[in-house]
Order: sequence, then structure tokens, then C-alpha cells
Amino acid sequence: MIDRLQLAHADDGTDTTVTGRTLGRGLAALSISLLALSCSNAPPPPETGTNLPPLDPARQEVHLPAAPGWQASLVIDNGEVGIWTVGTLDAFTLYGCPDIFGLDDRGRCILLSSYSGKWTPHYTVEDGAWLGALQQLDLDPAVAGREIYAGGQRGNLIQIVPLREGGFDVRTIARFAAEEIHTLVGGDLRPEGAGAELLVFTHRGETYLMTPDGRGGFDASLVGNLNARVRQATLLPQEVNERPWIAAVCRNGEVVLLRLGPDGLEKRVILSEPMGFGRLALRPGTQPGEAHVLYVTRDDGLVLRLQGRPEGGTWQREIVYAGPQGPRGLATGRFDPDPQVETVAVFGYSGKVQLLSRPPGSTWEATTLFVDRDKGHWLAAAELDGRNGTDELIASGYGGRIVLLSCAPGTGLAGVPTDPDPALRP
Repeated sequence: MIDRLQLAHADDGTDTTVTGRTLGRGLAALSISLLALSCSNAPPPPETGTNLPPLDPARQEVHLPAAPGWQASLVIDNGEVGIWTVGTLDAFTLYGCPDIFGLDDRGRCILLSSYSGKWTPHYTVEDGAWLGALQQLDLDPAVAGREIYAGGQRGNLIQIVPLREGGFDVRTIARFAAEEIHTLVGGDLRPEGAGAELLVFTHRGETYLMTPDGRGGFDASLVGNLNARVRQATLLPQEVNERPWIAAVCRNGEVVLLRLGPDGLEKRVILSEPMGFGRLALRPGTQPGEAHVLYVTRDDGLVLRLQGRPEGGTWQREIVYAGPQGPRGLATGRFDPDPQVETVAVFGYSGKVQLLSRPPGSTWEATTLFVDRDKGHWLAAAELDGRNGTDELIASGYGGRIVLLSCAPGTGLAGVPTDPDPALRP
């Protein structure tokens, strides 16, 4: 029997009928099995075809097959409901570990707290259609600390405040009629003013500035129209007392730098190509005044490396990878025990999380770390496992799962003993 499911695609904002889902997941499962066979030290997949209940990541660590030297664990299984955006934030002040968030096709913002390999889901809001954008910042003077802001297909901008005693305060602070919220960027965008600002990017290119109105609410003012859909954006390191630049990739084939100026949103195009851009990642460790390194994905499967300075000049363009069509996730960080190795990870419609790495003076190489059960949509870097000296990856997409990928314990930690028989689990 072929399943049939209606999904609201978070990139395009249109209803897409997906057929053959059972067959597609079967092929993905076969790919995972082949990957597991090729990885002699990979943990076995959860048992299937028995009367045993499925393993619950809220009760125990659930291992999935991964490449040698890597571990994959399940954070949440959302069933048939795709999870479009993932990342980390600090939602619960009583917990020490960063939390993971997931935005799904039903309009839910799910916060997941960690406890020794287990992940407890907290459901905060259900907006009725996909959510795709999230920012955490101190925008509301009436709330102590930072708030969470989320938006999506219905054009509602929602404020979520975790309460110390448990539960959440949730309210809609703005409605953008007939518009979809695809991207949010927050921070000290106007250093001459007090507090932070939040920019809202809609699917038609309108950009709104959110500021407190002094009466417990917020004002939304139109500050620009890019005539392009911003699919991902990130703040660049900020010079002292300077307005920060925002790097963004657009569906219309532009990579742009944006800045909130005195007369509205300033725009500078650093790359324009005849193919839509989908994701970007900023190489960490760049100091103010240094050249920045951006990695960006094109919808046809190219991953590019751009290096340059916001103040002007041509950005150097380098092809890093000619991979599968439809890359929908990109993350950079330290994913190799040698910190001198340049690394960036990509995920997309192939269902494969792949690591691109380049040692100093050498060429780029690609390695498959993990194969999900359906198409990928988002990838984020995080520090969630202190048993290694490297960063972790968080992946999500059409498969309805959030998966955490980490290097094996001891990676990058010289002289530290590790479990001598990790395959023996209760």
C-alpha cells in the first residue's frame, strides 16, 4: 500500500502531495542498513519486526547507524510530521545543558531538554500550519531574560516564555496577513539605541522591524522590500559601535549583506547566480576586522565557499562540493579531531548527512556520516557532548525525526580513556 500525505513545504509555502512515502522510506531504510554494514563499529539499529515497543528517546538513549568514528542518536520521532528547522537555545534556567528546538509541519515549537542521553519534549504552541523561523533574544522589557519568537506559514509572530515554575506563557504579538514568515534575525542591530531589535523576513521579501511600543505590545514597521525570499540569515561579528551586517541567502539566486541603516534596510549583493540559494553557514572564530568565510548551498547541489569583508570588494568564490540536488541543511564547526582541518556538513533531499573536510594544503573530501529515512531539511552545529573535543550536528527533515550526530567519545581528547566495550549495552 502506498501512503499519501499532504505536507506544507516550508521553503516554498505551497501544498505538496507526497506519494510513495512507504517506498521512499523503505529505500532510505535500505540505505541505512547498507551504511550500518559498512561501519563495523556502528551500533545496531533498534529492533524491528518483533513485539517489542519502539525505543523511546525520552526514556533511554536510542542509537542509530552511523559512519565509523561517529555516533547517531534519536532526539525525537515525530511520526509522519516533518520537522523543518532545528537548533539550540537556553530555554530552561534550571538546566545546565543547552536545549534543542524543533519547528514542525503542524505549527508546533517543540523544546527538548537533555538528561544523560535522554530527551524530554515540551510542546509550547500549535499554530495550525508549518513553523520555520525562530529567534531567542531579550526584546520584551516586561520579561526578565530572553524570550523565544517563532513564525511560519500563517504569518503569526509568536512569543514563547518558559516559566521557572513550569509551563509557558504564549501569545501572538503580530499578524502579517497573507504573508509567510520564513526568517527571523535578532540582536543589537542599532547600537546607538537601547536594547535589541528583531527583523521579520516574509516570503515576498518584505522586511519588518519589531520594537516594543511601551504599552506591553510591539510595533511592526516596514523597513525594506528585498523582492526575494530570505531562506536563511546570520549575523556577522560586530565591530564596536558599528551596525552589524547580516549575511543572507535568497531564493532568487542572490547572496546578500543587509544592515539596518537610519533610512531602512541597506542591501549589498556579494554574489548573484542563475540558481536559487538555500542555506548558509558562517565559519566560526572570525574576529571583527578579519575576512569572513561563508558557506552557501545552491539548489542544484553545489556548495560554495565565499571569503571577503563586509566593507567592500569582491568576495572569493570556491566550489567546495558538487553533491546531490536539493541541499537543505548546512553547518560548520569543528568536526575533526584536528582543529586545523576545515570542515562543513551538508544535508538535503538525498537523505544523507555528509561531511566535507579539507586539511591544510590539501583538497576537499566528502564522507557520508548518516542516512535518514527521508529527505533532509535542516542542519545545525552545537556543543552538546563534552566527551569529545569536537562539535555535534543536529539534523531534521521530512522523516519527522531530530537526530543528534557526534564524534565518538575521546575524539580530540588526548590521553583520555573511553569505554572499552561500548557495544555491550543493557
